[in-house]
Amino acid sequence: MSASLQRNLAIAAVLILVAAVVGYVKWPNGSTLPDGFASGNGRIEATEVDVSTKLAGRLAEVRVREGDMVDNGATLALLDARTLQAQLKAAQAELLRATQDKAYAEALVTQRRSEVTLAQKQLERARKLVKQGHVSGEQLDRDQNAQISAEAALKAAEIGVQERIAAITAAEAQVEGIQSNLDDTELKAPIGGRVLYRLAEPGEVLGAGGKVLTLLDLEDVYMTIFLPTADASRLAIGDEARIILDAVPDYVIPASVSYVSPQAQFTPKMVETRVEREKLMFRVKVRIDPALLRQYAEQVKVGVPGEAYVRTRPDTQWPAHLQVKLAQ
Repeated sequence: MSASLQRNLAIAAVLILVAAVVGYVKWPNGSTLPDGFASGNGRIEATEVDVSTKLAGRLAEVRVREGDMVDNGATLALLDARTLQAQLKAAQAELLRATQDKAYAEALVTQRRSEVTLAQKQLERARKLVKQGHVSGEQLDRDQNAQISAEAALKAAEIGVQERIAAITAAEAQVEGIQSNLDDTELKAPIGGRVLYRLAEPGEVLGAGGKVLTLLDLEDVYMTIFLPTADASRLAIGDEARIILDAVPDYVIPASVSYVSPQAQFTPKMVETRVEREKLMFRVKVRIDPALLRQYAEQVKVGVPGEAYVRTRPDTQWPAHLQVKLAQ
């Protein structure tokens, strides 16, 4: 072998060694990880919550736009409620009428009780007079019939009161139902977060379940990655993780494993050999602490690509370049 060829081979060997060392030193952006760690690429995601109509109707107002921050329970949109308001007035009038009918029925019961009392007294006097021979038996029969009639009238009046009470209950239920529908014309935020999409505009007629807005839950932000069997099997819910975003590579965001899929996402049809089994990939969700998200709510954005790192061995120390580092 010539001296020139030996020199070229030596230079090539050195370059390969240097490249390997550099690749290992820069492992956060490369493919080689120290033992006890695993990583995967993904994008920042957040739970999306749709704000939809419960009732069909015309959309009267939308009070927010895409990108706005909203509080839990805030009114975001309104449906046209004029028909329901008219129905509510009619139901309230029916409730008032039923209440007045009950008062009348109760007064009638009082009257019938008085008549029963009078009939009883007349019957008692008639019995005494019959014994003394001052009143005929025919008069006694009439007084007895009068008492029976008074008692029957009292019972009928008491039943009338119960009917009015039932009518009031039905009218109250009608009012409550319409009021509930009126409340549902106010579309309120089920969570606090950011408006992601504005899907309908005032004037549009929507069916029941029509979507008006989509909100992002900024307290449920995560990155989904895929790991091979060997790494996924070592993870436990709550294990520490780190996220580095491509847009801000200088910051290291603390996170934790919140989900490990119980089933492989990429499963060969026939898993016969160990090599084939190593192709199995499991979905893993790495979630950012909600308390931290609240501090940086204005900076949270979905769709940002990056890389998540998980620690597969709890006794392994995080390297210096993966120590938590946040914007001040």
